[in-house]
Amino acid sequence: MEKDTGTLKIEWAGQFMPVLSRIREQFVKEQPLHGVTIGMALHVEAKTANLVMTLAAGGAEVYITGCNPLSTQDDVAQALNRVPHVHCFAERGCSVEEYYAAIDKVLDAKPSVTIDDGMDLIHYIHTKRRELLSTVIGGCEETTTGIHRLHAMAAEGKLEFPVVAVNDTPMKHHFDNVHGTGESVLSAVMITTNVLIAGKYLVVAGYGFCGRGLARKAHGLGAKVIVTEVDPRKALEAHMDGFLVMSMAEAARLGDIFVTVSGNAHVINSTHFSQLKDGAILANAGHFNVEIDIDWLEAHASGKESRDGIDTYLLDGKRIHILAEGRLVNLATPKGMGHPAEVMDLSFALQALCARYITEHGKELSGGVYEVPEAIDVQVADQKLASLGITIDTLSDEQKTYLSNWDAGT
Repeated sequence: MEKDTGTLKIEWAGQFMPVLSRIREQFVKEQPLHGVTIGMALHVEAKTANLVMTLAAGGAEVYITGCNPLSTQDDVAQALNRVPHVHCFAERGCSVEEYYAAIDKVLDAKPSVTIDDGMDLIHYIHTKRRELLSTVIGGCEETTTGIHRLHAMAAEGKLEFPVVAVNDTPMKHHFDNVHGTGESVLSAVMITTNVLIAGKYLVVAGYGFCGRGLARKAHGLGAKVIVTEVDPRKALEAHMDGFLVMSMAEAARLGDIFVTVSGNAHVINSTHFSQLKDGAILANAGHFNVEIDIDWLEAHASGKESRDGIDTYLLDGKRIHILAEGRLVNLATPKGMGHPAEVMDLSFALQALCARYITEHGKELSGGVYEVPEAIDVQVADQKLASLGITIDTLSDEQKTYLSNWDAGT
């Protein structure tokens, strides 16, 4: 029988996710999530489906919806609903009301573990569904924006169960954020617009791990990269890495393509729109659609024309092109596929192992944000190297002693 497109996508991605495949085999044997109900709000696409299937293979009952109204691949969501012990409520293009109705459906299952990308599940539990606080053992958070929100909650003493900051581990920062964001954002911009990157001024707003990966990849394609920042240390780092550094007010007049990746609101706003060149292309790679002030454009532009993945606003006789409604450009454009499978293999391997960790240890922890245990991070790196056939050195007993001894000198 011919397979449906969603299943084919899931199987294709799975071929390039050897670490998660090994973890799935381990989970099938050990059943570490037996009897656990997991609630998830993630981008529902092929790589995520492989994580969901790994959790279900480990004994969990999984309920999942999207974490962005435009990032769901409907054929993948439909395929997930044919997987035993998986219940998917995500739908591409849903309204805000439908989005939160799906969040409610996930929470109606009374999950004991949450897995978030952006913290919407955790926020909803703490504000709208507080009766579930006695049910949840703990959670995992996937992305920078979600971690910022969690730390703000924890600082106010309002985070009432433990959450593992999967985003903040080296295996996430240096691979998912740098390489995943860098390649997938540029791929989405190019396939949506069919414009050349080489020779253009490409403005990167924010020089965190995602921003530096994007800047590096854009430079490799021949772009003249401009970085804008508010942190003087990151700005200096960008300068030393060979990029032009300036304020957004200056960059607005020069840029051909703009990508916001700051995690903050209105990084490109009314003070910048009037300075843009005719035909400037604006995209967002931060989690929420707040980095470009589209509400202001909607209110003040004299016209708007829409095509697949592009809204063009006419302002003072100039065309301003916004990709994916200002949402995550690498997932929300019609042909956006998200991060490459090899990268998400590492991030979702971390998620699977952290879900197991919080299941086994969550009851021992108080409310707050916790780092990924180093042993889990190292395990994922080891398994990835093994899948690539790469061997590395190990410390000798003498070297271990030297590194742990304060008495050795010149």
